Amino acid sequence: MDADELERAAAAIREGEVVVYPTETVYGLGADALDPDAVERVFEVKGRDRSKPVSLAVPTFETAIAEGYIRASDREREFAATFLPGPVTLLCERRAVVPDILTAGRERVGVRVPDCEPALELLERVDRPITATSANVSGQPSARRVDDIDERVRNAAVVLDLEGGRYSPSQPPSDRDEPAEVGSTVVDLSTATIHRRGALADEIEAWLEDSDLTEPE
Repeated sequence: MDADELERAAAAIREGEVVVYPTETVYGLGADALDPDAVERVFEVKGRDRSKPVSLAVPTFETAIAEGYIRASDREREFAATFLPGPVTLLCERRAVVPDILTAGRERVGVRVPDCEPALELLERVDRPITATSANVSGQPSARRVDDIDERVRNAAVVLDLEGGRYSPSQPPSDRDEPAEVGSTVVDLSTATIHRRGALADEIEAWLEDSDLTEPE
């Protein structure tokens, strides 16, 4: 892993810039998730509708709780212990430090803990949550290779490329048999809803059904 490249990307995020970084699913677009101006730049780069929220990425789920970004129920903690790190976004109650622009004014924020060493190392170096949204122009395909990243995104962001143009983990995410060619599954335990089906969607659906059966009445 190129430490200098990681530090360059981390410094750019600390300075309010936008960075393209690898994950175990697709390349992500990262900026300081607690800085409204930086988040606004992410929306501008993607051409994303401001009514659509953006998730935040952290090195561990417990970091999001301990640093005061979210409140988490016991059930959400149990879910996180089962599926994170991994290609899953868990919606949790946000705390006041999370800006309205990130959540489009909603009271819940998506939390992502990528199962990807470079992404986790970047998060540790930045020492703050970063945006977790695909590095593409809205409506266009997500990128699994640096060469697939739209020129508009390339020109507006620092591209963290550690793997010669493509991030391919030596093992599937969390040793599961996932091809990692789709985005994360987005789930809200408060309503037992899968908002977007992606990697591990079937496993998450089964977990939801099992946990509903074991919930005390």
